[in-house]
Amino acid sequence: MLIRALLTAVLLFFAPFAALAGELRVKAGGNGLANALTTAQAGDILRLAPGVHIGPISVNVSVTIEGDGLASIQGNGTGSVVRVVAPDVTIRGLTITGSGSAGEDKDAGIFLEETATGAIVTHNTIIGNLIGVNLQGSKDALVQANVIEGRQDHRMNDRGNGVYVWNSPGAKVIGNDIRWGRDGIFASTSANNEFSGNRFRDLRFAVHYMYVHDSIVSANVSLGNHLGYAIMNSNDVIVQGNISRGDRDYGIMMNYTNDSTISGNRIEQVAEKCLFIYNSHKNSFSGNLFQNCGIGIHFTAGSERNSIFNNGFVGNRTQVKYAGTRWVDWSVEGRGNYWSDHAAFDLNGDAIADSVFRPNDIMDRVLWSQPATKLLLGSPAVQLIRWSQSAFPALQPGGVIDSAPLMEPVDPQIEPWMGIL
Repeated sequence: MLIRALLTAVLLFFAPFAALAGELRVKAGGNGLANALTTAQAGDILRLAPGVHIGPISVNVSVTIEGDGLASIQGNGTGSVVRVVAPDVTIRGLTITGSGSAGEDKDAGIFLEETATGAIVTHNTIIGNLIGVNLQGSKDALVQANVIEGRQDHRMNDRGNGVYVWNSPGAKVIGNDIRWGRDGIFASTSANNEFSGNRFRDLRFAVHYMYVHDSIVSANVSLGNHLGYAIMNSNDVIVQGNISRGDRDYGIMMNYTNDSTISGNRIEQVAEKCLFIYNSHKNSFSGNLFQNCGIGIHFTAGSERNSIFNNGFVGNRTQVKYAGTRWVDWSVEGRGNYWSDHAAFDLNGDAIADSVFRPNDIMDRVLWSQPATKLLLGSPAVQLIRWSQSAFPALQPGGVIDSAPLMEPVDPQIEPWMGIL
């Protein structure tokens, strides 16, 4: 009897709160959606009828706006189409288009204010806006399983980003398909973010980090962009299990980035450089494949304090470009990297080559600084210099050395992008 009385008391206590939440059906056309938002209460579901609903709108109450994949919100070409002010708002199953083009105002399909804590933006089609989803200080937001297609009527640098994350700790951008616009995800001055499982195409940068710390970039696919993953001025970042294929300039760029882990990525068919490291220290690069690029790794500006081991360098025109004068050993605890152009033996069968590998020599340095000398590559003088270096390694002036090169290729297996979650 006591337990039954307690259960009854609990139900009576929560009954008034449950009665507050309900489902409001909103007809298409006119100002029906804006009017519904003025009368909605926290916890309500606004279910939009199929068709076009007029925007822009401002969401000032904690509701769910559900389109079931059949409703759209059409902006008037000024400002942001959906501006979320209240916390715990969900925007789901909508087509959203028609933002303004004011870069200084960061016009977007969906704009999350600083007060929009815990916002969820999921399963929407966000097309033709300056910025797709704009997170401006909103904590713990989730942007998941959306199709975001940016503008194509501006120069690439004048377009907006697919997802813009500014000072939004805890934000997650997961499983989206992002195309056109400027950068797929641009994140600045934030922390504890996760960007995983997204596909990026026809962009300037797939992922662009600036001053973003303690975050994860994983299982993303970058196809045919100018640059895959740009990690800049950031610390303690995990870049893991990503693909860059057919990007133009760099697969991964590390610029003033420290204490980070780059592992298990496949960087393939990049026209210029698989990996570019500039003034970045105390990072770990392992288990990556750098394949069929113009340059496998180019590192410079004092970026020597990194661990680079257990990677595969396969079929790059230049495996390593490093113009320093000190020796840098790319092996850790007796395990180096795999080099497709290293003709080596393994007489004791320990899977480690019996000879060290030096990916560059004096002539490489001359070619980098004086490209016209390529005309002399077949000359007897160049052949004599290279023979002398192989016979007398002490002639080498410094550079990269792999003291324990691997005999077996490193080939990280990454699941193909399976589409929207």
